[in-house]
Amino acid sequence: MSKKIVIVGGVAGGASTAARLRRLDEEASIIMFEKGEYISFANCGLPYYIGGVISEREQLLLQTVEEMSHKFKIDIRILSEVIAIDREQKQLTIKNLKTDEIYCEKYDKLVLSPGAKPTVPPIKGLSECKQLFTLRNIPDTDRIKAYIDKEKPQKAVVIGGGFIGLEMVENLKHQHLEVTLIEATHQVMAPLDIEMASIIHEHLIDQGINLILNQSVEAFRQEGHQVVLSSGEVISTDMIIMAIGVTPETTIAKAAGLEVTEKGSIIVDEHMRTSDKSIYALGDAVSIKDFVSGEKMMIPLAWPANRQGRVVADHICGRASNYRGTLGSAVAKVFDYTVATTGNNEKMLKHLGRSYEVVHIHPNAHASYYPGAFPIAFKMLFDPRTGEILGAQGVGMEGVEKRIDLLAVAIKGGLKVADLQDIEPCYAPPYNSAKDPVNMLGYYAANLMEGLVENSQWYEVDDLVSQGAFILDVREPFELVTGVIPKSINIPLSNLRQRITELPKEKEIYVTCQVGQRGYVACRLLMALGYKCKNIDGGMKTYLAVQKANEASSRKKITKIEAEKGSEIVVTANQKQLGPNVTLNACGLQCPGPIRKVYEQVKQWKKEKS
Repeated sequence: MSKKIVIVGGVAGGASTAARLRRLDEEASIIMFEKGEYISFANCGLPYYIGGVISEREQLLLQTVEEMSHKFKIDIRILSEVIAIDREQKQLTIKNLKTDEIYCEKYDKLVLSPGAKPTVPPIKGLSECKQLFTLRNIPDTDRIKAYIDKEKPQKAVVIGGGFIGLEMVENLKHQHLEVTLIEATHQVMAPLDIEMASIIHEHLIDQGINLILNQSVEAFRQEGHQVVLSSGEVISTDMIIMAIGVTPETTIAKAAGLEVTEKGSIIVDEHMRTSDKSIYALGDAVSIKDFVSGEKMMIPLAWPANRQGRVVADHICGRASNYRGTLGSAVAKVFDYTVATTGNNEKMLKHLGRSYEVVHIHPNAHASYYPGAFPIAFKMLFDPRTGEILGAQGVGMEGVEKRIDLLAVAIKGGLKVADLQDIEPCYAPPYNSAKDPVNMLGYYAANLMEGLVENSQWYEVDDLVSQGAFILDVREPFELVTGVIPKSINIPLSNLRQRITELPKEKEIYVTCQVGQRGYVACRLLMALGYKCKNIDGGMKTYLAVQKANEASSRKKITKIEAEKGSEIVVTANQKQLGPNVTLNACGLQCPGPIRKVYEQVKQWKKEKS
């Protein structure tokens, strides 16, 4: 006798489960209930349709009901809400949202893929807002797009600096709106650590976004045309996007007595079975094992939902299959930058009390002598005792995600940091360097594990300065214009041997350069000569990332104050033209070559003027 399998919810999890089930069992009776009108759509593409990057709405619709029903012989019932589960009778109660008819349906196996809904906190004045939107599905997208097309708003406020919030910021900007982004914490993109997020902070401000951090929304006024912040500041707006996170849709699961976490996510085992072994759950509604830490958490991403759908179908059909956990690998486009992460970040490792070490590097995306070689900021975390890779983050203009993908594979495959030295990626100058950034991360981490160098981190620098530590800057003098650590001593690496007697042997020396590479070379020299020293990881580029973002935010505030005072012309640092437009060819130049090129050009200007 054939099995009757009922799936609640479509999109990534439910649709992938249904398709896999049919491929494995031609005789099974498969019914899918979907509360909405669409069973399979590109929810990750919704912001880009709103912004006009995706031009045709139909491109978002991956499979229609008719196509999937015919292709896979599935009974698909849209606009049908499952309102109750009777576990004892193995029976569902369903409401037809078109006719209000209520009826029951039996099942042998039940699969719950209800997803998660946007979190909307009870903010004062919320119910009176007439132009506040959330983004989850096609109808939400249609409402936002129609409002922009019809009402022609000039200003928008996005609340929440996660992936959806940032994608909406960019796409509203594409629609020529003046955009304010409000984030209650001290940074956008929680999977990033602050020094990496700071690169994005500065970039958002450079793109004209009014970035407000460390402030929450206290109230809405004038039917949502005013947003009141916790500081008392009031932001005027024509529309609001609420994107502070999601809440699992688990009302019927809880009512049926299935085990859930404190936050409402359904608890499942490695086969995606709930506490009732006839009921499976997957996707954004479940609590899943973090692959690195082993902790249970909610990770609402597309890849896990699709993979879990396959695991569920396999297990129902008697195949050996289990879900090993989620790394949380993710990538986002933020204007000109690509941001990618995998595994645990430093915040998480500190919270868990996990032993870890960090390396920061700033390589070019491909061979420096080939045009368009933009730098990438990478951060990798690893266990200094075992070499286990714990997580990685990258921010840059190109080549970011393919390196994070390699590191995600390395983590899932159980590779150690030493193994990264032997990864052999494709190489040609337009695509890579002979030493891939992933190789470089392996080399740097191996140096630490082998005791060839000790590192100090960027967030320790200010304390070192206040404690009177000896900080040695081995950059060339012309590089110092990019920023210096207070009270640091500048001795270029090229002169270090000749001036070695200027350094104190009785004190530990903290060495910095632009990106950390020359600092490592200097440390090896100093250690060979009997000095105690540490390299400041990532150099000035990592240390200054946070400072520059804060300065950019301060410039934004000063500009706003000047504008409010009625200044005729407000010129910010990124708008002011300091000299003639000149194209400099820095191809093939290693650090500090590009800075030297600029320095020499400025010297030439001064010479010509004199």
